[in-house]
Amino acid sequence: MEATASQALTRGGKAWNPSYLLSIDGETCIGCGRCFKVCGQSVMELRGMTEDGELVELDSDEEIERKIMSVSSPELCIGCAACGRVCPKGCQTHGVA
Repeated sequence: MEATASQALTRGGKAWNPSYLLSIDGETCIGCGRCFKVCGQSVMELRGMTEDGELVELDSDEEIERKIMSVSSPELCIGCAACGRVCPKGCQTHGVA
């Protein structure tokens, strides 16, 4: 069996379709960091959210209401979807690139 652009093969030769991280719902995310810990590709980063819903760097002078994860480097995602499996809130959207 031959792999296509949107399909890969497992070590055993079975077809596997990558499921890439497309977005993280900022309303649902609690910033726990579980997804960040399982991702070996540096796809996400912890950001601050202001009262107005604006994402800012954590070291910003802006007043941060809460922390959430954000997709910072989507091009690095390999489509393993491990981040989605550990998310306690189910706030991530995965799909084809």
